[in-house]
Amino acid sequence: MLTWISGALMVLLVGGWVVLNQMCGERYHRLSKLSMAGLRLQRLAPPLLFMLERGKVPMRIPIVFYRMQGSVQKIYGLRHSAELTLLFMAEALAYTWLIWIGGCIWALLSGEVMGLIAGLGLGALLPVALVKDLHKKVMLREQEIIMELPELLNKIVLLVGAGETVQRAVIHCVERNKDINHPLYAELKRMVLEWEGGHPFQQAFEQFNKRCGVQEVSIFTTTVLLNFRRGGNDFVMALRDLSRVLWEKRKAIGRTRGEQASSKLVLPMVVIFMIVIVLLGAPAFMMMNM
Repeated sequence: MLTWISGALMVLLVGGWVVLNQMCGERYHRLSKLSMAGLRLQRLAPPLLFMLERGKVPMRIPIVFYRMQGSVQKIYGLRHSAELTLLFMAEALAYTWLIWIGGCIWALLSGEVMGLIAGLGLGALLPVALVKDLHKKVMLREQEIIMELPELLNKIVLLVGAGETVQRAVIHCVERNKDINHPLYAELKRMVLEWEGGHPFQQAFEQFNKRCGVQEVSIFTTTVLLNFRRGGNDFVMALRDLSRVLWEKRKAIGRTRGEQASSKLVLPMVVIFMIVIVLLGAPAFMMMNM
């Protein structure tokens, strides 16, 4: 009975993917080629994209979909955010698909129902883990932006105090920083390219604020847009006041990260302690038995 169920389920999974791959059009193959870091199963995505869209999954779970889309927007930008969210969901579903097939093969080879149960359970839990990992990446990105923002403000204050304009100060900070992989400087570089392309200063700064999606960047943007025309001491004083607030937030994030790091060390320390007890106590126990 178990062999028949496992074989039927595996044929259904493999055959379903083949049939869906034949049914989906060229559009889904193009969607699967969108650039998104971290994806490894994009070749398997077209049939799953077809199934997600035809099944109206985003409309059936709108809260989950739009929350995921918000996280995707913060990491990969506003462009093609809906398509990238669907691609991320297809990636998670592809892992589930493969794990279920692996569970069926395990059950067929071993003849034990545990392989089928383990495959089904792990396949159902993996998408949840991938979604949590996506939200964790967003949180780490926001923390990196908040921690680097006070440094940027200090540089801008010094340059503006030395006679530079706000635009030139920002450009100078981007040119001096080689770590373009940092999310804050990556968005600043994009903002500079928008200026050079003819976008107004205010519009480019507002788009920079939307892409970062961090409250502290919003405060920084508002402060700059309200005071940059005045220039001089008023602008410098406004940025210095904001810098003091952001330094306090940076210290709070540093303390939080330190506490998280120390809590992660508790389990290894307990394991090491137990190993030491066993190593020291086992010889004494053996001598007592002798």
